Amino acid sequence: MAQSQAFPPLPQFSQFMKPCRFEGETLNLEVIGTIPPEVRGTFYRVMPDPQLPPRVENDPWFNGDGNISSFRIESGRVHFKQRYVRTEKFVKEREAQRALLGKYRNKYTDAVEFKVRSTANTNVVYFNGRLLACKEDSPPYALDPNTLETTGLYDFDGQLPSLTFTAHPKLDPATKELLCFGYEAKGDGTPDICYFSVGPSGKFNEVVWLVSPVVAMIHDFAVTENWVIFPLIPQTCDLDRMKSGGEHWQWNPDIPFYIGVLPRRGAKGSDVKWFRAPNAFPGHICNAYEQDGKIIMDLPVSDKNVFFWWPDAHGNAPDPHAITAHMFRFKIDPTADCLNLAPAEALLQEDCEFPRIDDKYLTREYTYAFFSLKDNTLPTDWPTVGSRMGGGFPPYNSIARLNVKTRQFDRYFPGATHLVQETVFIAKSKDANEGDGYLLFLVNNYESMSSELHLVDTGDFSKPLAKIYLPVRLRAGLHGNWVDANDLES
Repeated sequence: MAQSQAFPPLPQFSQFMKPCRFEGETLNLEVIGTIPPEVRGTFYRVMPDPQLPPRVENDPWFNGDGNISSFRIESGRVHFKQRYVRTEKFVKEREAQRALLGKYRNKYTDAVEFKVRSTANTNVVYFNGRLLACKEDSPPYALDPNTLETTGLYDFDGQLPSLTFTAHPKLDPATKELLCFGYEAKGDGTPDICYFSVGPSGKFNEVVWLVSPVVAMIHDFAVTENWVIFPLIPQTCDLDRMKSGGEHWQWNPDIPFYIGVLPRRGAKGSDVKWFRAPNAFPGHICNAYEQDGKIIMDLPVSDKNVFFWWPDAHGNAPDPHAITAHMFRFKIDPTADCLNLAPAEALLQEDCEFPRIDDKYLTREYTYAFFSLKDNTLPTDWPTVGSRMGGGFPPYNSIARLNVKTRQFDRYFPGATHLVQETVFIAKSKDANEGDGYLLFLVNNYESMSSELHLVDTGDFSKPLAKIYLPVRLRAGLHGNWVDANDLES
């Protein structure tokens, strides 16, 4: 039987989440308001965006092809470009004119064999003159930052020791090192983690192999001046389950929330300590730093399985509407003999995710966190939004700033029929005080079923400096980054 030419009538392919499938360029987007001249650079982001109807009908939206958007801002003008990453999967499926990839991260369900199964759809980062499109099950793909053309898989000139590469590498603002890791680093179902650091010239400085207590998802990690921290999500992998056609991931409510702590320099794999907290789902790292010999790590944490489409062994999954995440602070003594952690401190009671900071303060004590927020006290028109949003991430209706020292809390509300995607922070200058800058983020407009960019001055959350209207609807993305024009030009 021929594969369907239509996308399944399921939430992850419907309404605002209907695949975009657009490649092209539009110069001089419509701008309402004013973009300050110091906002000069490019905002890159990536969304999972299937080019063809899936081989597996109830495919999670995480399995779509990586489609990169760039918004180049210069002299108050915005130029938009979008292009798919030419992964092996994308190229083979375009030639076949049908989907060939099977279930998410399960090669045993594919129609053909792939050398690398990556969809390159989770993050896009800039390093050493290249854009790297990342997905944590494979090496990154390199792209030209101006044209978005794919140049191919990138193994750091033959130095990459791991079969996998994190979607969240960290660039140390002081040393200019790129800190990275791969989990399931020797292949599907392996407990091996490979940590490595890359100097500003592209040469590897550190390579450390260690073993995880369970084969679990490690989506993000934290870095301080002297430590590397690996929070394990209790979604676990079983190779036999995969070979029988099952899912790569299965939620495990019976294991602790493990947090691995490894010396950043000069370490051996045996130096890692696996601390334990009650079973929970760790979100994206806000920041981590050292204070009085302790590691301070801030991140959103949920008491439920956020990836509800991968239930536990008994098929149990939470109601998506009941899932919330709250900002917590963990304090870890890396010299402690007791590996059971004290209860984390709640920094914020509101439902939040996708935290960002002023990147100059990565690994250092900091004051301001910016993130997406769901605030039910705001006048969102939930009947309209809910009927048109389709499937995807929880509905965040505002962008917030938290002073983690005083707990002062500010928020920007984009409108009654609008939801926000992940923000990026743009400093007003290299010498600006922490948090003195702008927030730039995509907004889903469910009244017009179109996308907008909003630019907000962190000095005034009451209104946007500018709204930029797009000619296409961009479905929910995962991650992105701002790259200053001076860095691109150098």
